[in-house]
Amino acid sequence: MDASAFFKIGYGLYLVTTRDGAGRDNGMICNTVVQATATPARITVIINKQNYTHETVKETGLMNVCVLSRSAPFSLFKRFGFQSGRDADKFEGMEKIRAANSLAIVGADVANAVFALKVASYVDLGTHGLFVCDVLEAQTMSDEPTMTYDYYHENVKPKPEAQKPASAGEPKKWVCVICGYIYDPAENGGVAFEDLPADWTCPWCKHPKTDFKPL
Repeated sequence: MDASAFFKIGYGLYLVTTRDGAGRDNGMICNTVVQATATPARITVIINKQNYTHETVKETGLMNVCVLSRSAPFSLFKRFGFQSGRDADKFEGMEKIRAANSLAIVGADVANAVFALKVASYVDLGTHGLFVCDVLEAQTMSDEPTMTYDYYHENVKPKPEAQKPASAGEPKKWVCVICGYIYDPAENGGVAFEDLPADWTCPWCKHPKTDFKPL
């Protein structure tokens, strides 16, 4: 199977925000948000089960989806996509804006629309969960074009820095083509990338080994 074929499918980029049972705000970057039906108004959101957001949505049944615009900076993707809400307060230092359902959202400077969602049903996809959600509220925030997966990679995400080629016998470094995470054997107990388990995933974006290439 040619895994690169999947990269030809068009995606938008979204910020999914939640609040856990303890009242702590959380959020994650997501590229699997799709309108399912117009009547009733429903949206599907697919989330990796390893993400804390999956846990909080299963617990509360609520989430908001902010449609990110091209003005969203790389720092926002780092904040919400490169760390776990289990370990970090992703909204720390940010001015919080809240939708009518009290969940946090981001402003019109980085998003062009927001949807307040309530989970109607759930489909277990193995590694991921698919949430079918009723749209409780929808609001246009700006006319800025939507951030697409391609636009993010071409114009927002920094290009990987040139790496010194591995010397003879030295394990190679590998880079995730999705988020830019670099796997360095020297920082991981000397374990070569090729020796990682088949089900190993990127620590940042949770994509599989097949989405890495050697540096």
